[in-house]
Amino acid sequence: MLISIVYDSGYGHTARAAEAVAAGIREVQGAEAKLIAVADGPIDWEALEKSDAVIFGSPTYNGMISARLKQFFEDSTKAAWSEQKWRNKIAAGFTNSGAQHGDKLNSLVSMALFAAQHGMIWVGLDMMPGNSSSTGSADDLNRLGSWLGVMTQSNTDQAADIAPINSDLATAAYLGRRVAETARRFQPA
Repeated sequence: MLISIVYDSGYGHTARAAEAVAAGIREVQGAEAKLIAVADGPIDWEALEKSDAVIFGSPTYNGMISARLKQFFEDSTKAAWSEQKWRNKIAAGFTNSGAQHGDKLNSLVSMALFAAQHGMIWVGLDMMPGNSSSTGSADDLNRLGSWLGVMTQSNTDQAADIAPINSDLATAAYLGRRVAETARRFQPA
């Protein structure tokens, strides 16, 4: 089972989240993760067509996905949309920004809408929000309280080797496992 992670990362923080998603995928027996950084050159459209699931990732800049991921979305119209090549594939998303909220929800909505236009099946988080009580902490999974996809946060004065924090990366790994487990349920018997 092949799961591709198509992402952009301006400063390395979103790439760390993508690697965490991939690690979670690899925890599921028989699941292979393929990282596709849109900034690295030509997109392997054939690999995406063969994928059982595609997970999208982007930094949130000014409340929106990055320009490079948006360009990938536009390029996919010719490569996949008109023939519905991704129809019924599992899809999910994740995003990172410097602010705790930073309007990251808008980025996830953009990804989910894109997936819907391709006839994909969106998978969100199935966990309660962390850090939402007097006994909670920043170490909780889903500490930013998202259901549509994973939100991670990186302090703007910290490099990608420090941020996002471990609980955000563990939440990203959880999403990877969840997508792989869901994709397995949709495979032919």
